[in-house]
Amino acid sequence: MRSRVLFLSLLLVAAAGRSTAQQLAPTISDQESGSDVLWIGISPVSDTVVWISGTGGAFGRTLDGGVTWTTAVVPGADSLQFRDVHGVDAETAYLLSIGSGEDSQIYKTVDGGQQWELQFTNQELEGFFDCMGFWDPLNGMAFSDSFDGLFYIITTQDGGASWERVPPDLLPAARAGEGSFAASGHCLTVGGDSTVWIGTGASEDGPARVLRSTDRGQTWTYHDTPIPGGVVSGITSVAVTSLGLVAVLGGDVTDMESLADNIALSNDGGVTWVLAGRPGFPGPVYGAAYVPGAPVPTLVATGPRGISFTEDQGRSWTTLSTENHWSVAFASPKSGWAIGTEGRITKISLYR
Repeated sequence: MRSRVLFLSLLLVAAAGRSTAQQLAPTISDQESGSDVLWIGISPVSDTVVWISGTGGAFGRTLDGGVTWTTAVVPGADSLQFRDVHGVDAETAYLLSIGSGEDSQIYKTVDGGQQWELQFTNQELEGFFDCMGFWDPLNGMAFSDSFDGLFYIITTQDGGASWERVPPDLLPAARAGEGSFAASGHCLTVGGDSTVWIGTGASEDGPARVLRSTDRGQTWTYHDTPIPGGVVSGITSVAVTSLGLVAVLGGDVTDMESLADNIALSNDGGVTWVLAGRPGFPGPVYGAAYVPGAPVPTLVATGPRGISFTEDQGRSWTTLSTENHWSVAFASPKSGWAIGTEGRITKISLYR
């Protein structure tokens, strides 16, 4: 109860400071990607520059806020699924492909996608990378499902020129089968200049939990959440705000009709958690993001059954769409995008 009271106090403080220049006025509109692939990864750099990634080795970029999109396939990578992307600027981006063994790879472009450099290929047969994140253009981290009871996490300090494994003895022991879900590229989220949160699942040995480091992976803590674990259950997405609020979302990734609670919230950076219901659509959440610059903490969730958002930490939700969307990200309160099946790109503007 105390945690819930603290959440509501934070919301009241934020609401008191709501700018009259920003009023809630949610709108969505379809954008044409020119492709019918499943888009999964998304990374806005600004209101105008956005990178996306998907199946069949596909990636996309817009330089005008989605009025036009340019999409293509990374040469020689048409069998890969790029389930995460990180855009640095209009010319520079990273792609992460998922899969067992050598199917997990990381690419980088510095010329707007005209050429891609293969920077990393997973050599561990049981490794399976799910997601990545970057604190700045040079420093990043990528997370794989565990194997042999150990987590497999790699970091770079030189813009991907080299990737090094975090020594497993620095990490908590992995539970049987514990890993994450490559549903949106959001299972790993970074914050500030050194903090990272990783949401796990896929283990029947306990509830889904969050691995947390405040020093780019040199030391770690872990914290159980109220999200149930299970072979096909757990956390798919971690969202954070500058206020120290953290949300984890997920559920059973195979049950599209489930109405079980699948969101947990933390107001102390991810140490303690409270269960916080579910969004306005049934089934699992695949992707989620807090809206940067919103007048109050605004959380947007996406899944195969729709898009919903909340301004009150999950007490009430507004549904924007019932179509299939896997991921969502925002550059500002006026510029966000949700992506999904059949080449779907949906522009979202929440405030005016």
